Amino acid sequence: MLEIKNLSYKVDDENESDGIKDIIDGLDLTVEDGKFVVITGPNGGGKSSLAKLIMGINPATDGQIILDGEDITKKSITERAKMGVSFAFQAPVHFKGIKVIDLLRIAAGEKISLDLACEYLSRVGLCAKDYVEREVNGSLSGGELKRIEIATVLARGTKLSIFDEPEAGIDLWSFQNLIKVFENMRKTVNGTIIVISHQERILNIADEIVVIENGKVKMQGSREDVLPQLLGTSNASQIACEKLGGDL
Repeated sequence: MLEIKNLSYKVDDENESDGIKDIIDGLDLTVEDGKFVVITGPNGGGKSSLAKLIMGINPATDGQIILDGEDITKKSITERAKMGVSFAFQAPVHFKGIKVIDLLRIAAGEKISLDLACEYLSRVGLCAKDYVEREVNGSLSGGELKRIEIATVLARGTKLSIFDEPEAGIDLWSFQNLIKVFENMRKTVNGTIIVISHQERILNIADEIVVIENGKVKMQGSREDVLPQLLGTSNASQIACEKLGGDL
C-alpha cells in the first residue's frame, strides 16, 4: 500500500510575493495494493510533480511517503527502485548503442532468455522478431519507444509502476495501441499501477480516479463515481479530449 501524508513540494519562484511556489501543498493520498489508478486534473495542478516525488526524482519539502509500512521519503531513486518502484517518463530516453534485448535484461536484472524478452515485447503489441535486436535510438518512433519502455517495466515486475502521461508525443494509432496495452496490464499485472493522464479512454479503464488540483487531492473514488462528475465540470473538455502535453 502507498500512503502519502501531508506531502509538500515547494520551488523558488521570483514571480511569487514570498519567492516560493507551492506545487504540492499538504497532499494526502492512499493507494491500495493491486489497483489501477489514474491521476488527472488541470495542467499545473501538480500531477507529474507528485509522480516524481513518489519515485524520488524530486525531494519532498515536507510530509511522508510510505510504501508497505516503510517511510521512503528520504530514500534515493536507486533505493526505491530496489524496493520495487518503477517510473516511465513522458519522453522515453534514447540509448544509443544498446539493443532492446539488452535493455530488457538490464530492467529484469538478469540475462533473461530471448524467448522471455520476446514475450514482454509481444505483451506490449510489438512483433518481437522485428524489435528484439534493434537499437533503442532515434530510428524508433515515439509510440515504439513508449511500448518498449512499458516492456521494461513488465520485465522488472515491480510492486508499484508509475507512468507519467504515457500518451504524450505519440500519434493516434500508437495511442490506440497504448490503450490496449494498459487494458492488458490492468488484467494481468499483480502490482499497483499509477498513470498520470488527461485521456478519457485511460480514465475509463481505471479502478480508481484521483483528481489533483492546486497541489491537493480534490476528489478520489471509483471510476463509476468520479468520471461522471469530471465530465460534468467545466474542466471536462480539457480532461476528456485527446490532449498531448505535460504539466508541472
